[in-house]
Amino acid sequence: MQAPSHDSYDVVIVGGAIYGSAVAWFLVSNPDFQGRILVVERDPTYAFASTSHTNSCIRQQFSEPINVQISQFGAEYVKNFRSFMGNDPEVPALRLHSFGYLYLADNEGFAAVLRENQRIQASLGAGTKHMTADEIAAAYPFYNLDGIIAGNHNLTDEGYFDGNSLFDWWKRKAKQKGVEFLTNEVIAMNRNAAETEVESVILASGEVVSCGTVVNCAGPRAALTARMAGIEIPVEPRKRFTFVFEAAQPLDRDLPLTIDPSGVHMRTDGKYYMAGCPPDDDGPVDYTDFVEDHAIWEDKVWPILATRVPQFEAIKLRQSWVGHYAYNTLDQNTILGRHPQTQNFVFCNGFSGHGLQQSPAIGRGLAELITHGEYRTLDLSPFGYERVLENRPFVEKAVI
Repeated sequence: MQAPSHDSYDVVIVGGAIYGSAVAWFLVSNPDFQGRILVVERDPTYAFASTSHTNSCIRQQFSEPINVQISQFGAEYVKNFRSFMGNDPEVPALRLHSFGYLYLADNEGFAAVLRENQRIQASLGAGTKHMTADEIAAAYPFYNLDGIIAGNHNLTDEGYFDGNSLFDWWKRKAKQKGVEFLTNEVIAMNRNAAETEVESVILASGEVVSCGTVVNCAGPRAALTARMAGIEIPVEPRKRFTFVFEAAQPLDRDLPLTIDPSGVHMRTDGKYYMAGCPPDDDGPVDYTDFVEDHAIWEDKVWPILATRVPQFEAIKLRQSWVGHYAYNTLDQNTILGRHPQTQNFVFCNGFSGHGLQQSPAIGRGLAELITHGEYRTLDLSPFGYERVLENRPFVEKAVI
């Protein structure tokens, strides 16, 4: 473990994966922020971080306007990554592969939800189209649409991008600007007597580090970090399975990220295809449990792929892995911003699978909040911790 260079920092960020790096980058890039930043990461290989297991997808197909706007900024950021990074010639140009998401409805109730979602998305400038089964068949004749009555699809700024490059360059450039990334672990926090602020964090190596603000970017371990400050949040690790496969008869066009009514999703992945799903028993797991269940592929995923796309009857599994969602059991949306009592404790937790695509807008927003005391671009206050205290879910109907 490494020792910190100083005994006091203006901002201490717990967790250095996509969100720790995003908050650090946007903070250090804000001309009004003049502080010292420490990012504490327990595993610098990121081998088991949710960031390392992401499918790197982005969509505007949400039911809540703020989620649509967050992803719209995310798409703009990805497409203009080098520009947003100060036109640094070192920074790569990223591409957003816009094959779109395709939600399939097999009942009138969900079809009505899709129609309403499309109306909201279109009012915000998204390119979502509500389609009949015949229209889907005309655009993508490889589907078997038995039982499907409608769908929503968007080919504009919706699909796949290289999320690992986004993460890598935020971290790399934040370091160049003076952010200290420390291989260590925060194991405890000291609060003042009134419990209105975290005064310091204690590292596994024994050092006590004073902090002006502490930001919880601990991913699936967020509840453990919050507990150090005497705070409870409804975030737990849940397994998600990903499979990369090759088709003996490849499709003649891109496969949209298709959300089947069964819960299985599939998409183009270069010359291969990618599929994923939650387990049937979708409960909390141990923080270290990344054991695969090969029966899920054989008994659930492959049969659904072959049914929905008959050309996928002859496929070969090339790769598979298990990742963890930082799952917010209250409403599957992020918990964001300052704790109402412990004011210098900032949440960045519980993204429930939306994290990577939302990271540009959330990183920017938290940098504004920490620097200026308010959100100045998008109003992210609906995601505040107050709703957890009030048991008041932020209802998003388009959760995968």
